[in-house]
Amino acid sequence: MKFFLFIIFLFSFSTVCAMEKPYHHIHKDGKLFSFRNPEGGPKRDPNFKWKWKVFSEEKKKLKINYPPEHIIDRQIVLKNLQIYKSDSYVMWLDHASFIIKLGETTIITDPVFEKNYGPLWFGPKKYVDSPLKLKELPKTDLFLLTHNHYDHMSIRTIKNFPYKNTKVLVPLKLGKYFTRNGYKKDKVKEMDWYEKIKINDEITVTMLPAQHWSKRWIWGSGNTNRSLWGSFLIEFKGKKILFACDTGPAPFYKELGEKYGPIDLAFGNIGAYNFYPIIPIKDKSIFHTNPEELLSLMRDLKVKKVVGMHWGTAILSLEPIWEPPKRFKVNAKKFGYNENDAVLFKIGEIKKLSDLIN
Repeated sequence: MKFFLFIIFLFSFSTVCAMEKPYHHIHKDGKLFSFRNPEGGPKRDPNFKWKWKVFSEEKKKLKINYPPEHIIDRQIVLKNLQIYKSDSYVMWLDHASFIIKLGETTIITDPVFEKNYGPLWFGPKKYVDSPLKLKELPKTDLFLLTHNHYDHMSIRTIKNFPYKNTKVLVPLKLGKYFTRNGYKKDKVKEMDWYEKIKINDEITVTMLPAQHWSKRWIWGSGNTNRSLWGSFLIEFKGKKILFACDTGPAPFYKELGEKYGPIDLAFGNIGAYNFYPIIPIKDKSIFHTNPEELLSLMRDLKVKKVVGMHWGTAILSLEPIWEPPKRFKVNAKKFGYNENDAVLFKIGEIKKLSDLIN
């Protein structure tokens, strides 16, 4: 009997050892400790040091100049929400925050309703206001959060969000920010890359990788990459919509394109890519694509139409504030897209899904 039990133990132990831990999981003392990007992507220079003084001086040289039509008047926004309430649509709220209404399901992404991206009054200040107040949001059924950076995750917004019965999908290690603030535990789902969940009879969501990182505290490195980051692939009535996390260019997108493409509509970052002279190469970041890199990445993913986001609300980097949308449109054809396939929104603008997805 003892020999039989010993054989079972050896078999079980061998099976467990044979199961490879995901590459992006880093364990410490036998526990999941932190995360990293997929293999083969660009690496951050270990000798790199951020220079706040240089950044502040260069930032002062930028002019906050944008056309008035960049922002839709709040009363018009409220009126349009009523006009389109029976339709499927997409609305740009702020930076990486959108309302995506699919049938009877209303989704919100990465909402930040404060006047700055940071704790309390610290962090970059927005030069535009959100087109809606929190209490003016339409009833929300699904809250998607891609990662924990301050321009994507606001504790104040999470705490004051008016629809705490909503389903919440977040990357690993981020659920606590919701359950601590009144959301039901059974509705907050932490997801790993490639995990798929059914929302209802019409919608499924899969979390996919992104070339990015996580960090919540400003000082020190102890909290770097302690929570996961990721993109959300939403499938709705035979159509695919990708809401991308902030990302830099990476080779794994070709593999994702082969497995999950073609994708009908995708949202990706076109701003916050220039940190020269802090970084010696202009217009280059391993964590944020510039407009041309995003178009190339989306081509790898076999995306049909691309929405440019992550621009037009605050100064997070050192490119001129109106450069990203111009480069995005002008360079679309170089990557196989028509100019109309490189989609830009005004803040507060609503576009019907049927006009975005053919």
